[in-house]
Amino acid sequence: MGKKRKFSSEFKVKVVLELLREDRTLGEIARMYEINPNQLAKWRNDFLERAPKVFDDPKVERARQKAEQAEGEERDRLLKTIGQLTMERDFLQAVQAKQGGNRRSL
Repeated sequence: MGKKRKFSSEFKVKVVLELLREDRTLGEIARMYEINPNQLAKWRNDFLERAPKVFDDPKVERARQKAEQAEGEERDRLLKTIGQLTMERDFLQAVQAKQGGNRRSL
């Protein structure tokens, strides 16, 4: 088995831009650089998927990340509270069952 090759980001961009120019086919470029055509197609798709983010405002992106983090922390806090309340309810139900079902106001 051959050694897995690593390609720099600059090289990948160069090859993808060449693909997008459409001067040569994907197969021709793959043969020229000795890279699997499926790999080139993946690079092209990744490049096109991420291209719109190049023009995103970094401040907006940081604000979005902070908002996601805050939502995650809030979700974790709520899940912890739900777990605690569930344990308390189960404990109280077990105590009530041991008392023979006497219903007293808790």
